[in-house]
Amino acid sequence: MRVFITGGTGFVGSEVVRQLLAAGHTARCLVREGSEGKLPIREGVEIHFGDVLDPASLEKGVAGCQAVIHLVGIIREFPARGITFERLHHLATANMVAAATAGGVKRYLQMSANGTRKDAASPYHRSKWDAEQAVRTSTLDWTIFRPSLIYGRGDAFVSMLAGLVRKLPVVPVLGDGRYRLSPVAVEDVAAGFVGALERPETAGQAYYSCGPADYSYDEILDLIGKALGRDHVRKLHQPLLLMKPVIALLEGLPSFPITTSQLTMLIEGNVCDPAPWAATFSLRPVAFAEGIGRFLGR
Repeated sequence: MRVFITGGTGFVGSEVVRQLLAAGHTARCLVREGSEGKLPIREGVEIHFGDVLDPASLEKGVAGCQAVIHLVGIIREFPARGITFERLHHLATANMVAAATAGGVKRYLQMSANGTRKDAASPYHRSKWDAEQAVRTSTLDWTIFRPSLIYGRGDAFVSMLAGLVRKLPVVPVLGDGRYRLSPVAVEDVAAGFVGALERPETAGQAYYSCGPADYSYDEILDLIGKALGRDHVRKLHQPLLLMKPVIALLEGLPSFPITTSQLTMLIEGNVCDPAPWAATFSLRPVAFAEGIGRFLGR
């Protein structure tokens, strides 16, 4: 099967491309000119230059393909550069849906996010909801995946925390650290996407994709510490009443590590029941401690 994939140069996309090729599919990757070097694999990959905000390039890209995997997304906005949730989530998805429909490509897989809903507190989740509606109201044979926090080699979140644990004698924690997360391995998320290509019965369904257990933020830091050979991770909890105005003031700086929207999602938590997803795609989601041990090591 020839699969048109957006976001193939990203963290999740790189693993999806690997698994697509391993399963015998052809990956036609949408990339911007000059970014093709970011692809994890070049042999057997078809490169199509274009942009999710350029409908004409998408229409050309899907020609001859039997499926679309749409992964493009951002976690942070930079409005001055045109990088917004509305453009990169909602508009990009609407463009991709229109191109697939016009090109007669019926099978369509969409990356969404756990926590996505119409009345979500964060603009990130609301834009993901709008993107989902563009998919759901189409005539495509769509499947939507809603993963929780995705981790693995080359990720942003766990690798960032590991860096703090390595470097700092005391790790700062926003709030009480009790908010809960169920991290999911990038290999498992990618396996769901690739597996859906062979399961037409999953069309019209949305699947929550989470790890097999959930942990408090403090517990996640401790597990990362153990993977790095530290018996104990000392933590300094920062009161949210003090931190929220600081974050609101500094979030416009590209180098500042967190935004108000990201804080909202973090405190809200990120857990779900992975059983239906795991059963449908014959997965045994890897435990967090085992998963981080594979790439953090000691």
